[in-house]
Amino acid sequence: MRLVVTTNSAKLLSLIMDENTVGNITDPNGPLDPLWKKVHSFSGPIPRSRHGHRAAAIRELIIVFGGGNEGIAEELHVYNTVSKQWFLPAVRGDIPPGCAAHGFACEGTRILVFGGMVEFGKYSNSLYELQASRWLWKKLKPRPPKNGMPPPCPRLGHSFTLFGNKCFLFGGLANDSEDPNGNVPRYLDDFYELELQSVSGVKGWNIPDTKGVGPWARESHTAVTYTGKGSPKLYIFGGMRGSRLDDLWQLDLESMTWAIPETRGPPPLPRSLHSASVIGNKMYVFGGWVPVADQEKPSSLGAEWICTNSLSVLHLDTLTWQCLGPHQQHDRTTGQGDQVEPHPCSGVPRARAGHCAASIGSRLYIWSGRDGYRRSWNYQVCCKDLWYLETELPSTPAAVLLVKSTVNMLHVAWRPLPAAECYLLQLQPVPPSITPDNLAAPPRTGEQEGNHTDVQPALVPDDPDSMEAPEVLPQLVSAEQHITLGDVSEGAVDPHPEGETDASGETQEDDPLKTSQLVTSEGQHQEGQQCDKTSSDPSTVTDKVSSEKAEESEWFDVGVFKTLFSEVTHYYLPLEKNNNPGIYTKPTNTNEMKLPGPQDFEWREKQALTPGTTYKFRVTGINSCGQGDYSPPSEFKTCQPGFPGAPSAVKITKANDSVHITWDSPTSPSGKILEYSMYLAVRKSRSSSSSSERPGQLAFIRIYRGIKTSCTVSPVHLANAHIDSSASNRPAVVFRIAAKNEQGYGPATQIRWLQDASKLKASPSRPDASPTDAGDSSS
Repeated sequence: MRLVVTTNSAKLLSLIMDENTVGNITDPNGPLDPLWKKVHSFSGPIPRSRHGHRAAAIRELIIVFGGGNEGIAEELHVYNTVSKQWFLPAVRGDIPPGCAAHGFACEGTRILVFGGMVEFGKYSNSLYELQASRWLWKKLKPRPPKNGMPPPCPRLGHSFTLFGNKCFLFGGLANDSEDPNGNVPRYLDDFYELELQSVSGVKGWNIPDTKGVGPWARESHTAVTYTGKGSPKLYIFGGMRGSRLDDLWQLDLESMTWAIPETRGPPPLPRSLHSASVIGNKMYVFGGWVPVADQEKPSSLGAEWICTNSLSVLHLDTLTWQCLGPHQQHDRTTGQGDQVEPHPCSGVPRARAGHCAASIGSRLYIWSGRDGYRRSWNYQVCCKDLWYLETELPSTPAAVLLVKSTVNMLHVAWRPLPAAECYLLQLQPVPPSITPDNLAAPPRTGEQEGNHTDVQPALVPDDPDSMEAPEVLPQLVSAEQHITLGDVSEGAVDPHPEGETDASGETQEDDPLKTSQLVTSEGQHQEGQQCDKTSSDPSTVTDKVSSEKAEESEWFDVGVFKTLFSEVTHYYLPLEKNNNPGIYTKPTNTNEMKLPGPQDFEWREKQALTPGTTYKFRVTGINSCGQGDYSPPSEFKTCQPGFPGAPSAVKITKANDSVHITWDSPTSPSGKILEYSMYLAVRKSRSSSSSSERPGQLAFIRIYRGIKTSCTVSPVHLANAHIDSSASNRPAVVFRIAAKNEQGYGPATQIRWLQDASKLKASPSRPDASPTDAGDSSS
């Protein structure tokens, strides 16, 4: 099967992949070869291997807590799937003791932890909340059920599943022994719901009134929720009750009716300590304890069990089981205690149970867990490896962002996709068109020429050489914390929107530039250059990417990248027909696709960027399943000589109710810097509304004008600041800074000062009645 991942004219970048590799998990009738990939390189304080731990996903982060292996783990570990880095957040508050086989549910940026084993024979029924935006632990005390029933007893191996504003608790294992060193196990079949409060805290426990016969008592089972075409459902699968179970139970969460649904296809073997994760409309069941298939010699210990690395999928819309990959039923040892690693090209994780699983986008990550062994051997090893399962093509990326523009270079960036291993970047030169603006008289001294396109703020690493996205969860901090800029908009843009005002509310007629542009805080422009970006609307403030469909013209390859940015100086012309060397093939001994690299463009002729030229850009993600859709096109223009570069190295410090901002002078001033101007995006008043304004357009006022490279933003200005939420989960106050020399103002640096989303939701909106407002009311 041939999967084309580039332009239709340049077929060099077609990936020739085995049908067992491409197809699939997504097609129930397709080949049954799962696309596992091992993470070979990561950094940071790697947690020790364990089993009985739990994991949850918050954006690109995997939060891991608890588990045991030579003692119960107490630390909270976090893995960044973008930067491939482990870290230990500085947690505070009511830090819980370590626990294993506990309940773990995630709602937004908070995680709830219930129960688990805190030491041998001692189980817990404590409830803790982790506010991951602040890494703050809090012990919660929910009220008992209203009907006089007791709250849940201490337990382990239960399920704790979130749906809406409720967590559903089912089953588990209790210890009825009064001796702290004894253990009298009791399987549970009780069912509770925990009602949550918004943002933080809980209301209390409740025993819901259900219909029908519910699941039998069990522990070490899994439970997931799914909302498809019909009513939402809770599914419980497998578990342990003296022996392993393979039954599937369904609870309709609208009618609260239990049922055993009728399924099709081969069901998984009975199992416990497995994982179940919902991605899209499928439930992925991996690993766990399963019965030994061929037991020739009966054992005095009873039935034999072994861990597995089998993967099964339940298609939740059709309730059809599908087996992906072989069940691992053979011995993995040469003798008791002699562990044999899987073949490096096997392409599947080794067998395990008690591992953790978390989904980031369409990828399913698993980490650690107990390795397989037969009960009669009484020998076990905990795995140390991290794997992910590729289930879908990469999603459609957001539009490409401009970081920096020079005469012969456009530094562009794009936001990461959870399921992309690399990115294909393409461009399309935009031919100049004759418009009335082209025929107008040249601009007077101090003015910049050209129209401008809407551009989203760029996501730029603090370290220009860094490969990782700078905005990770620890940046979702309170506004009172000292912040070094981590999310900066960059591009070649005019800092002065048309109709803007200064802090006095008066329009500044001497400002030469009439539209807004975005430039990096590291916007080192070449000496004496002028930059702009084109659009059909010269009055548009450039804060969003045009979603118009690209013209049916030829796109050219810039390259394939594993980074999130590229300094584009050239692009590649297409090969002639029948001149494709066909270098993209998948090795026959592995499921992993050979991804394209820079060496694969050596057959192509280069074309350099030219000054003052507009280019369209688009990007797409590639993984082992193939290529995803392209992003909406963005337009950027290379620079022309004449004006200073953008201020750089911006830092923001919160002091009481004010904000202090500092910056460095442009690295290419093109002469003496005469002054700087700082602008603040403000809410618009209804009195100055304009039907011609486009949605998402920001209104700016000038709050500073002077020669100093610093300014203080007063509480009065901050009270009128517009909170820009155009970037998902990234509400921010927007500032712009520009420098002026004898030629006039150069491009601006845009700064997005990230705000705490939870505090913004909890705060009432302010009235739109400020004399410094400039435009329609928006928030």
